[in-house]
Amino acid sequence: MRIPGWLFIVGIIAVVGLTALSSLLAFTIARQVAIDAGSAGIQFTGLNIAALPTATPVSVISIPTTTPPNAAENNATVATPNLQPTATIDPAADYIWNDPRRFTLLLLGIDQRSGVTEDGPYYRTDTMIVVSVDPVRKTAGVLNIPRDLWVNIPGFQQGRINTANSLGDSNGYPGGGPALAAETVRQVLGISIDKYLLINFDVFTSLVDIIAPDGVEICVREVIDDPTYPDAGFGTIPVHFDPGCQMLQSEQLLQYARTRATQGSDFDRAERQQDVLKAMRDKVLSVGGITSFIGQAPALWEELSGSFKTNLTLDEILRLGSLVGEIPQENIHFGQIDNLYVNLATTTSGDQVLLLKTNAVRLLLQQLFNPEDDLSISDLRTRAESEGASIVVFNNTDVAGLAGQTRDWLAGRGITIANVGNTQTPTNANTVIQVYTGKIWTARYLAALMGLPAERVQPGADGLTAEDVAIVIGPDIQPILSQP
Repeated sequence: MRIPGWLFIVGIIAVVGLTALSSLLAFTIARQVAIDAGSAGIQFTGLNIAALPTATPVSVISIPTTTPPNAAENNATVATPNLQPTATIDPAADYIWNDPRRFTLLLLGIDQRSGVTEDGPYYRTDTMIVVSVDPVRKTAGVLNIPRDLWVNIPGFQQGRINTANSLGDSNGYPGGGPALAAETVRQVLGISIDKYLLINFDVFTSLVDIIAPDGVEICVREVIDDPTYPDAGFGTIPVHFDPGCQMLQSEQLLQYARTRATQGSDFDRAERQQDVLKAMRDKVLSVGGITSFIGQAPALWEELSGSFKTNLTLDEILRLGSLVGEIPQENIHFGQIDNLYVNLATTTSGDQVLLLKTNAVRLLLQQLFNPEDDLSISDLRTRAESEGASIVVFNNTDVAGLAGQTRDWLAGRGITIANVGNTQTPTNANTVIQVYTGKIWTARYLAALMGLPAERVQPGADGLTAEDVAIVIGPDIQPILSQP
């Protein structure tokens, strides 16, 4: 069964509470059902990482102006044109994405609910996700950006990346806060944003209530105890999750995706958001989920029409949905900027922030947005040989002599190892290949030789060696070494 393209978009919407897109896609699904006798396939458009579009007339749907708990800190008040959407589609139209260029969508979630109606907020973004689609290769990448990333905000001083939206809105930046957030992403990561979608959290809970009225199953990995989780107004409530698989209702699911009350803070939260995305995708694959969503789409659109702002048109969303339907699940790659790609730092005012490791993050962006998984071993070897990288092997286990055995195994396959050694404190973690100087093709060739998955290739973030590439071996190397 072909996975409907709109499911991918709906899943991402669920992660950040995307009201608008889910509603729009519902109409696309309805159209497809009417035309194709129940086929709800929609396709999603590609990504353009080349150049940030200039500000164009924006189809804006107003988010109610409400004051968040940190309104003073945010210098806040949103002034958004109050344009109500017209939910109309042409059943006879053929919504096809015919642009071969990549397409990038920036998803922005703000910490606001429509039930709070005080005047004046300019919102920081609680969540930032970049979605990149290649319409030619039929691949997509999803990247979570931590809100505490310390960056240069164009036209302003340095600050956390989550302040770009509020600065853009409060200072009259052309295109508003989302446009400044997009330009910041372009300058920091080298990714140009074609379109944006900014939402509040009402869409998340409404979408889950429609698609999964009985809840969504999530497997919680650790105890989560947050005594000061922000409630729907200006106060806090206690939130607690025990480990194990369990059904979560819409409000619980939002709490699970938003809380930062674990040791990994934002990094753990990004991982949980991707868990929710995948769980929602699986839920809507069921016939009941699709049917329920289609039947209530018009009411959902009208109810949530004031909870998002976007420069996407309805026609563009229908065409984007059409493209996504052609992307296999295995071609959708998820990633986040976590501790492998940042350094911890402290500002002059004493606040803790994250500094981007520019060279390291290039590896992540390539793996997410430009994967070349179909390269043959000979292609990888040719590229690796052109790099001339120096390689070392470190034993990260309690098994003596394993680094030397690995060196000999690789030597039998034409790989020269500069040195072998042991990690200071063995952790017996799985084998990884760490890249210290950007010579990614050597690492990918080694991973292919050893039968390791792509995610085992990681940036070298520990100062373990001054060489180009380090193979840090774990107990899982032993069956590999036994191969003929």
